Amino acid sequence: MHVALAFNLREESSTSDDQPPSAEPSLDPPQPGNDLYAEWDDIHTIRAVEAALSKRHRVSLVNADLDAFAAFRELRPDLVFNIAEGLHGASREAQVPAMLDMLGLPYTGSDPVTLGLCLDKRRTKEILSWHRVPTPRFELVESLTQLPKRLRYPLMVKPILEGSSKGVTDKALVTNRAELRRQVEWVLDTYRQPALIEEFLPGREFTVALLGNGADLRVLPIVEINFDTLPDGVNPIYSYEAKWLWDREEDPLQIFSCPAPLEPLLQRQIEELCRRAYTVLNCRDWCRIDVRLDAAGYPNIIELNPLPGILPRPEQNSCFPKAARAAGLAYDDLILAVADAAAVRHNLVAEQDHARRGLL
Repeated sequence: MHVALAFNLREESSTSDDQPPSAEPSLDPPQPGNDLYAEWDDIHTIRAVEAALSKRHRVSLVNADLDAFAAFRELRPDLVFNIAEGLHGASREAQVPAMLDMLGLPYTGSDPVTLGLCLDKRRTKEILSWHRVPTPRFELVESLTQLPKRLRYPLMVKPILEGSSKGVTDKALVTNRAELRRQVEWVLDTYRQPALIEEFLPGREFTVALLGNGADLRVLPIVEINFDTLPDGVNPIYSYEAKWLWDREEDPLQIFSCPAPLEPLLQRQIEELCRRAYTVLNCRDWCRIDVRLDAAGYPNIIELNPLPGILPRPEQNSCFPKAARAAGLAYDDLILAVADAAAVRHNLVAEQDHARRGLL
């Protein structure tokens, strides 16, 4: 097949709102609040995905900028492998899939509706709650005058429209009203969007990678986040600092266990919960789901990421590839498996041929 790889390239560490990426690439992580491009992929990830796809397909690269529509229209690939995060607005992750739907081009991953819903933490939680999928209780505030009067601490404060732990700093966990007011004000001022105030669950935390569709949907080995490996004195959350600042490739945090040490019953509960969430939000091909246990030890959905991070090198501590490796899938196998799942879903190849080759 001819596969187009759609991406956004992160080219600089300085990410102010009024400056575009520079021509000189730098992999230094952006600081909290100065993280506009944090969700975008670096050149090493883009090249790794390209190399994996090239093992079986002819690959064209498409930077998801203002010229992307014309590029897709001219290329007319058989399939688009989409890892583009977009830029600006609640619909940014849906921008490339919406273009592709308009052009009638098949692509990997979820459709624009699912991508928009999963980026919006409020809408995600509303849908999960409607379908009785456990998720922490929450309030949404658009100004400091809307702070609820009666709250049970501790609480988490997050911007509603960010991924990659953007806006979820170590200070996101608040224990009193003064801290709550300070953090909500910071989110409102920094991200110019409403703040989600969420019940903090005190139990273990996991991230769960799912791959495939329908009867072929696989739950890969579960990853547990071990907060006792974080620096002394910080909060037991997977904060922006933990993801981007303290966990460096040259000195990775020993923060993950995969497969997570789980009792069989709890493992089944987590897997079944994630399958339900995947189905309820109409995810396709792949998704990473964050789960945390409540005080009674029951799993709750924190959020879904249908455009999961896929940093290629093990020392980069990227959770989806980590789960894939634990399942016996090398990085290239993972990328090709996502493409295969999409190809079968779009009827681009015969499903029995893929089953015979052991790719599903």
